[in-house]
Amino acid sequence: MRSKNTGARKALENVIHLVFLLCGIVAVGFVLVISVYLILSGLPAIRQIGLFRFLFGQVWDPTNTTTGAEYGILPFILTSVYGTAGAMVIGVPIGLMTAIFLSKLAPAPVATVIRTAVQLLAGIPSVVYGLVGMIVLVPLIRTTFSLGSGACLLAAILVLSIMVLPSIINVSETALRAVPREYEEASLALGATATETYFRVSLHAARSGVATAVVLGVGRAIGEAMAIIMVAGNVANMPGLFQSVRFLTTGIISGMSYAPVGSLYQQALFSIGLVLFLFIMLINVFLNVFIKKRKED
Repeated sequence: MRSKNTGARKALENVIHLVFLLCGIVAVGFVLVISVYLILSGLPAIRQIGLFRFLFGQVWDPTNTTTGAEYGILPFILTSVYGTAGAMVIGVPIGLMTAIFLSKLAPAPVATVIRTAVQLLAGIPSVVYGLVGMIVLVPLIRTTFSLGSGACLLAAILVLSIMVLPSIINVSETALRAVPREYEEASLALGATATETYFRVSLHAARSGVATAVVLGVGRAIGEAMAIIMVAGNVANMPGLFQSVRFLTTGIISGMSYAPVGSLYQQALFSIGLVLFLFIMLINVFLNVFIKKRKED
């Protein structure tokens, strides 16, 4: 009887392991399917337009029938890079400070209120961020800096910096809470202040988790579209802080409704998606290599 129960439990374990394996295969399969589809859909336009002309051209005008269509996406690339970098410059320090406060300093009632607010931020739809930015932030920027239009790169950066906060705060707080208490006690015993301990010991020990938080924040910022299209102006200009601009993501959205099926215009939009996909993949690979190297050190 006992051997039968043992055999049944072992069989059940094998089935569960098989289910886990299948789930992993499905996840990898989705990534492969998306990758192959983007490559097959995006490469024809790049070959026809020319890689250099496509990546470094400064004019995007695919419907110009007078002088010829232009498919340069350099303004989109630079805008996405500047917008994401600006959002991280603002969002990472705020997120890290908040995570340190929640994990090390905040009284329980205060921490509960802040965590609830952060969770609400994570649950707000992108269109709501865009709507609030369009109604409040864009007029404020226009009035403050005496601009013709407040829909600009600065507005997009500010909106993105708020949107990345939940990812950075939640993951960083979890990483900081995982740091052994003995590390901090040893630092304090050696004469370090609490602030020095948090930044030089706790944050250093949790650097892998913090780097993961930054990766998630970068992915959220560079992949955002709905909120950005409402506050950035959605004009294919070279990026400037007070210039109406268009990101890679909003470039795809703007053209999909107008591009004829099977046209070079539509294929170029898939090529933009391929560039965006490669950007995110390279960022993840770079940061993962960085994290691995820091662990070895």
